[in-house]
Amino acid sequence: MMIPSEGELFKKILGREWGKLHPDIQARFDKNPLPGKSLYYTGHLSELTCSRLGRVLGYLSMPFVKGALMPYNDADFPVDIEVYSKRDCAWIFKQRTYRLNARKPVMFTSYMAESQQGEVLEYVGAGLGMKLVLDVRDGNLHFESDGYFWELFGVRVPLPAWLTPGKTFLCHRNNNANQFDIRIEIRHALFGTTFTQAGVFREVTA
Repeated sequence: MMIPSEGELFKKILGREWGKLHPDIQARFDKNPLPGKSLYYTGHLSELTCSRLGRVLGYLSMPFVKGALMPYNDADFPVDIEVYSKRDCAWIFKQRTYRLNARKPVMFTSYMAESQQGEVLEYVGAGLGMKLVLDVRDGNLHFESDGYFWELFGVRVPLPAWLTPGKTFLCHRNNNANQFDIRIEIRHALFGTTFTQAGVFREVTA
């Protein structure tokens, strides 16, 4: 079955919990980016940080998943997001353009899909991805990674936790009907927080 939006997938996964989401968040994810009719968001990151380990992992992974793990520390710069779909494809794509200070823009595209087992998977490039667990707290939407994998010829190979940048935590917090906050933290069990992103966004309407 085709999943026309993240909202349809999230409703299916969350079940009754979907109704606990703030109505603005429900409405935001209910929008379907039809092929050729993307959804656009713009905003500013107030915080972009990486630890020493994060910097190493960011540079090592850049040839494969450019932008997924950015080896920079920066603040107060614009970010543009495009959410789109492709014809005859059940995936939802998200392209982010980070316009860092004194650097060339960094573009990163991931896509979200549902596994045959009904899991939410996010792929970041080169077959690398993570399983996501969704949760609703205080009306806001939370994502938590539940293992990373490398998919080869349709087979998911789990990656040992120590080989990954750490567990990913993301919060989509509502401000109002047109504005929301995103905060991402990646925490390694041995080395602490490796990456952080925090910013505020709004939808760009025609």
